[in-house]
Amino acid sequence: MLLCDHAVVAEGKLYINGGGWSVRPAAPMPMFLALKFDVPWDRAGRPIHIELHLVDEDGHPVLRRPPAEGAGTDTTPRPVVVAARLEVGRPTGLTPGAPVDAAVAIGIPPFPLPPARRYSWRLLVDGEQREDWVVGFATRAE
Repeated sequence: MLLCDHAVVAEGKLYINGGGWSVRPAAPMPMFLALKFDVPWDRAGRPIHIELHLVDEDGHPVLRRPPAEGAGTDTTPRPVVVAARLEVGRPTGLTPGAPVDAAVAIGIPPFPLPPARRYSWRLLVDGEQREDWVVGFATRAE
């Protein structure tokens, strides 16, 4: 998992621009998460649920107020969470038992974060979380 300015998947490959940063302005700016999965052979053809949760340095969910889209819209702050479903097939000619590559690029719309703070994106795969499935960053003291 890598933080970057822009990422896209084409022909199964990740194309990354401005990748590997860990400090950003507090002001709104787009960010992308580039992820590369090694899907076990026996999980090919079955849906895999992935979630990314943005948390602060204390492990609390970062809350964001949804943009107002008209009268009566609920603008209650909600945790910043990205959910997706991943499903891969076995490529022709892949050695039986070999993991299947799966590249994912997720764009995060710009929104402000408080300055001089630490944050991290925590990945969950089918509800499972591991210590190394985390990428952190800080906001500059503007």
